[in-house]
Amino acid sequence: MAIEFQQDEQLFTLNTRHTTYQMKVDRLGFLLHLYYGERILGSMDYLLTYYDRGFSGNPADAGNDRTYSMDVLPQEYPHLGTGDYRNTALVIRNADGSEYCDLRYASHKIYKGKYALKGLPAVHAGDNEAETLEILLKDSVSGLQVRLLYGVLAEDDIITRSVEICNLGEDAVCVEKASSACLDFMGEEYDFISFCGRHAMERNFQRTRIAHGCQSIGSRRGTSSHQYNPAVIIAQKDATEDMGSCYGMLFVYSGNFLCEAERDQYGHTRVLMGLHGDLFHYPLEKGETLTIPETILCYSAEGFAELSKRYHRCIREHVCRGTYSRQSRPVLINSWEAAYFDFDGETIYRLAEQAAALGIDMVVMDDGWFGKRDDDNSGLGDWQVNEKKLGCSLGELVRRINDIGVMFGIWIEPEMVSEDSDVYRSHPDWAIQVPSRKPVRARNQLVLDFSRKDVRDYIFDQICAVLDQGNIAYVKWDMNRSLTDIYSMEHAQGKVTYDYVCGVYEFLERLMERYPNMLIEGCSGGGGRFDAGMLYYTPQIWCSDNTDAVDRLRIQYGTSFFYPASVVGSHVSAVPNHQTGRTTSLHTRGVVAMAGAFGYELNPELLSSEERDEIQQQIACYKKYEELVRRGDYYRLSNPFTDACVAWAFVSEDREQVLLSAVMQEIHGNMTVNYIRLKGIDPNAVYRDAETGACYYGSALMAAGIPMPVELGAYRAYQIYMEIVG
Repeated sequence: MAIEFQQDEQLFTLNTRHTTYQMKVDRLGFLLHLYYGERILGSMDYLLTYYDRGFSGNPADAGNDRTYSMDVLPQEYPHLGTGDYRNTALVIRNADGSEYCDLRYASHKIYKGKYALKGLPAVHAGDNEAETLEILLKDSVSGLQVRLLYGVLAEDDIITRSVEICNLGEDAVCVEKASSACLDFMGEEYDFISFCGRHAMERNFQRTRIAHGCQSIGSRRGTSSHQYNPAVIIAQKDATEDMGSCYGMLFVYSGNFLCEAERDQYGHTRVLMGLHGDLFHYPLEKGETLTIPETILCYSAEGFAELSKRYHRCIREHVCRGTYSRQSRPVLINSWEAAYFDFDGETIYRLAEQAAALGIDMVVMDDGWFGKRDDDNSGLGDWQVNEKKLGCSLGELVRRINDIGVMFGIWIEPEMVSEDSDVYRSHPDWAIQVPSRKPVRARNQLVLDFSRKDVRDYIFDQICAVLDQGNIAYVKWDMNRSLTDIYSMEHAQGKVTYDYVCGVYEFLERLMERYPNMLIEGCSGGGGRFDAGMLYYTPQIWCSDNTDAVDRLRIQYGTSFFYPASVVGSHVSAVPNHQTGRTTSLHTRGVVAMAGAFGYELNPELLSSEERDEIQQQIACYKKYEELVRRGDYYRLSNPFTDACVAWAFVSEDREQVLLSAVMQEIHGNMTVNYIRLKGIDPNAVYRDAETGACYYGSALMAAGIPMPVELGAYRAYQIYMEIVG
């Protein structure tokens, strides 16, 4: 059993292959956190200490015992009202206005399989792959019940946490703050690693010391955001890629979130992951339940590389779903950078012809095919095909493209509305905006209130009427602004941001059920909603609107700490790059883009014959190595923020194949040689370079590395494929 309960000690132990997570119910019924880390034997309750602490309150049922205080004890789910002055996981406002709850252990159950969350994405696993622990906590005065959910995927070294908050009292309560996971660490100093950025420059690696006080990352934008990814690593000060303890926390949610790290007065560290308390006041009437999105926990004693490997496997196998979750993805070309809004049906057909000649599998018709949509100021919400612009019906265009052996995909932005649209003129109340105030626009558009079922149903019917017109194999789901001036004409205001995200999930679930063989790619200005929640519905996400190969080195590096290459939309674009103006070789752009789901963003008609030949070779190369990229173990071999040569590698699960990629960020006069040390290969095996025929022992490649060529020219890229001899 992965989950054990010792009745005599009231001790819960969750074991995976390499880790142990332990907690206990103490003499007063509080659920205390004992340990999370390398797998151990026995009880860790000896770590608890009790002293008379000044200015630390004592619960009434502790009597005269001044050594007992929730202000210093490590807790599994800390909540406001017990005398704990640290950040808490739960804040409840009662009908009398008090912010107070007192949750004690009531019962538990253990069963085979992984719990599911109604209306929310979550890790999925078979009954033979996971076990679930449910712990019920109750407030005896208010009638509030909190169910703590733990999913244990033992072979994957994954533990998930979620929370259900149920009001069984007579009076309404309001949830003011709620987290799904808390980790309390006793005594040691840690670093806080997060992934920050901005539109077109997402997920930059950031490492800071957790000092006394509180630091946090999060989003109030209605999406997980470009600015901070809902994923953090808590690491020992000396932890590196290859050594040291590190803890991952990945929030499976696509809206507002908050991660807080606090080092308290006694040198203990508390980290919380959950919903952001701003713009959130969730009322619960008698009998109503609120489910807090899941956090995926993982621990590695062997540094960041092993932590990433475990998260990659979890996302590939236990988060992504659908036909394309475990199969090859089509190589596509998107019309956006090829034509922007300036296209008709013949433009798209010519693009498909060029794609067919190059060996590209799919053409995607991006923004501009619907309603009055010749720029980004109008038309959103009117999801009717502009047949006048196309010069034919959508069905006719799709059939023509399919007839030349090319699949067809289409761009949509269902959550958005233009004020210059028929739907807005008919239903201005469907847009999120505060009555009697002028709306806050972004990209000259507003956001539809997807917390409302009538709004979702209308848009869903419109989108399906389009998709039913032809053999559409792919949808790019975009979302090009954040939420502001949040207000609902239908629901209580504090519910809007949460219910909005649940509405998006409901829409996507219906779309998946109706079109099970269609590939949906997520996008929010590129990486603004790149999270595990969206990956539950869209097995790949456009990684960033920035397609510059050099910038992508940093973006894809940060992304790789939690997310596998299989979910990363990564394309070759035209040069000079449309975001940076930088020029890099077609070869370099190809090498960088092959660290993800491969495609193109350019106009093939502008290519030379030499470039066409090279693209054909790129596609053949990618298809040769696609399974290795999609399913292989990914290793970061250098740091793009500090190193002149940026390198990474994919190693097959059986360690027989390795694909090494490298890009020279810097070149200087009389250049030094860069030696790239491989990781994760068999030290006793001999690997043969497929291009040169040179052979190397795996131990040599890992201990001393392989020298990169010293060549003139900016941003040179190299790709070396090796496999075991014999």
